[in-house]
Amino acid sequence: MARVHTEACSLSTINQNDSIMKSLLYGHDVLSMKELSLAQIQQVLELAATFKSEDVPALLKNKIIAHCFFEPSTRTRLSFETATLRLGGQVIGFSSDESLSIKKGETLQDTIQVLSHYADLIIVRHPKEGAARLAAETSAKPVINAGDGANQHPTQALLDLFTIQECQNKIDGLAIALVGDLKYGRTIHSFAQACTLFDIRLFLVSPDSLTLPDFICDELKRNGVRFSFHQSLEEVVPKVDILYMTRIQQERFNDADYQLIKKRCILTPDLLATAKPNLKILHPLPRVNEIDAEVDKTPHAYYFQQAANGVYVREALLALMLNENVQVLT
Repeated sequence: MARVHTEACSLSTINQNDSIMKSLLYGHDVLSMKELSLAQIQQVLELAATFKSEDVPALLKNKIIAHCFFEPSTRTRLSFETATLRLGGQVIGFSSDESLSIKKGETLQDTIQVLSHYADLIIVRHPKEGAARLAAETSAKPVINAGDGANQHPTQALLDLFTIQECQNKIDGLAIALVGDLKYGRTIHSFAQACTLFDIRLFLVSPDSLTLPDFICDELKRNGVRFSFHQSLEEVVPKVDILYMTRIQQERFNDADYQLIKKRCILTPDLLATAKPNLKILHPLPRVNEIDAEVDKTPHAYYFQQAANGVYVREALLALMLNENVQVLT
């Protein structure tokens, strides 16, 4: 269902004399990264940093958030629930479709139509690409895409940007390697599209069969993002500030091919011998075997801090989408 949104002309920052932030996302859907402006992204990151450093006000008091997870999720679902509860909101929803009327043949549109009467905002994760957009077209309330098939995962990209800014003190000017399943990885798709708004040099490390889709490469080219293709971690580790690892999905290969492919994308401590001192390793998790557990003990590992940051970024997103003006405690 179409909704009319009004975007503010400028970003209102928080300072000593002003604790009010005029939301640039009030009433908006968040479905893909390429639909977010740089100002909107910066506002989310700014508010997330504030929430991480001080007490969070009850900005969702009397608000009900529907958490609709049609496929399994650990970090995304639980961080959204934590964010909702910390902001004083209430949670309804489900963690699978096993007990839903969809099993009786109800359409996604009908399910969302009903939920939009129960909740103030709907969070959707679904195995089919385009499901979140379909939900947004149906719902009278704002919708957040929490992952739709191999398509998009915008809130993961936002927390990735927040984490990079936190551990590197900047985003512009960095060299970042994206490693693993770049073809089907929705986290990679969203993050790569976010890179079109920043001065970032990308190194794409994957087997030929799992390289970044052409349409995203075309977007990178149109926006002047420098990128190159690589076959091994050894080529890129000495060159990058961020090493973004992802899982090679075994289910897409026969066992013999998988065993050959996975060896090219496994990070071990010895590979970090040539790394820059400031290198940080990210991973959207869950990991299988692509990061050796010994890497956890190195100063480069930052993926658990990355997962923790999901709460602050999702707090910021919910607060901005449901409040025209966000008052921050000072």
